[in-house]
Amino acid sequence: MYTKGLICAEAPFNHNVHNERVIGGHDAKPNTWRWQISLQMDSYNDGSYYHLCGGTLIDMVLVGISIHLSLYDGSEQFIRVEKIDVHPQWTGDLAKGNDIAIMKLANPVYDNGYVAVADLPAPQQMLPHDFICYITGWGSVPAVLQVAPINVVEHSVCSQPEWWGSIALRSMVCAGGDGIISGCQGDSGGPLSCYTDGAWRVHGVVSYGPSGMCNQVTKPTVFTRVSFFLEWIFSGGESASCLHLALRL
Repeated sequence: MYTKGLICAEAPFNHNVHNERVIGGHDAKPNTWRWQISLQMDSYNDGSYYHLCGGTLIDMVLVGISIHLSLYDGSEQFIRVEKIDVHPQWTGDLAKGNDIAIMKLANPVYDNGYVAVADLPAPQQMLPHDFICYITGWGSVPAVLQVAPINVVEHSVCSQPEWWGSIALRSMVCAGGDGIISGCQGDSGGPLSCYTDGAWRVHGVVSYGPSGMCNQVTKPTVFTRVSFFLEWIFSGGESASCLHLALRL
């Protein structure tokens, strides 16, 4: 039986930036955001892995990673990704949405007290304007996991011309845009965690942000809206094409 996690389908955004992790955040407390995962790659097949992007544990997937990527404390579990199913309507164009993929691990994850399965929102659920959620991520440097409160920007605002305009779809969540707090390079695929209906739930998967500096006014971080993809997620993504295993992650 496969174990599962959510990641983005697109490459981490904003490669040419000076800030390389959650901007405006602070060090996360250990063993707090236990559904946050780190997707890592051994590019040179030499046994040296590096952080590629974030992700979310949704069905006993990954793995009690230390809040510091370069310091191991025994809580970590390193499990090979066996298969990645990209959403079948992902085209490579972020403006058309569907920037979401399910990864399936070769082996199950052991619940050692440092991992947790993420709760997900109700189908089609949308959050109100200024609802406070939290973004977490390591970015692209070996750093302590960062966390920051970030305000939702409802679709009617985010789709205005001075914001993201027509490329802000209802299948996306916008959050931030205050010029202070945002996701950034290496945070792609990571969760937008919001306390709704009595539990912490992952409402978004980091998708894209502005070119240049990440924390721009009226250019919030954009997340794939998980509530729009629940049927596909719960189906296991088996209908997804695997032609995108090139992924450009």
